[in-house]
Order: sequence, then structure tokens, then C-alpha cells
Amino acid sequence: MSETVGDVQVLEFRLEDRKYCIDIAHVDEIVDKEELTPLPNSARHIEGVMDLRGTTTTIVNPKTVLGLQETETGERVVVLEGDGDDHVGWLIDAVNQVVSIDTDEVDESVESGSVRGIVRQDDDFVVWIKPDEIND
Repeated sequence: MSETVGDVQVLEFRLEDRKYCIDIAHVDEIVDKEELTPLPNSARHIEGVMDLRGTTTTIVNPKTVLGLQETETGERVVVLEGDGDDHVGWLIDAVNQVVSIDTDEVDESVESGSVRGIVRQDDDFVVWIKPDEIND
């Protein structure tokens, strides 16, 4: 992704050895992972909940939803903008950068339930994720 002026700003992050991004408009903040309280009988991709300044925040592991092999659980949490009382964060391995992209340059031929498209970055691909599909 070039750092030139584009249509949309995205947060680029890493899960395992792969790069992903989401529209920055969905991001509320990025925090370090704290102790999680497991939720019995919850969906497989729910790691638990954590207290974020007095707010109970559900922590989702996008690796599970995306079918990635988990070597470790991430240490950073991307807290997403929620609807009302719905507070969700994603466990990620690392935050790379915030960049502007031109949406005309996004390859949407690979769009699927959780993927909006592919962004080329030098000789690499960055998968653009749809947050609503990961959180369900």
C-alpha cells in the first residue's frame, strides 16, 4: 500500500505471518490485551471478555474465523466501533500502519463473506476484511 492520498484510510495489521486491513472508520482504539474472562458455551471465535475502562468488551479471535493456524494468541486488541452496548475487540499479533488507499485499486474479484478484496503492497497482498462478518 502506498502512503499517498487515497479514498479510504485503513488500519493494516498482522495475524500470524499475513497482512490484513480494515477501514479505519471501524476502529475505536488499539490497546494491549489484558486478562480475559472465558465465556462458557460461547462461539469458538470468542476468546472471552475484558474490562476496558469499565466497559465489558467481547474479545474475538479473527484467526479462528479466517481459518488460520494459531501458533499464539495475539497481544494487541483492536477495539471496534460498536452499536449501542455492543463492544467488540479483535486479538491481533501486531499493528503495522494506517495508510490511505484508492478503492479503485482494490481487487474485489476475491470478495467473499469476510473479505472485501485484496490490496497489493509491493510484492505482497493485504487482505481487506469486513468487520461485521468476523464479529458474528
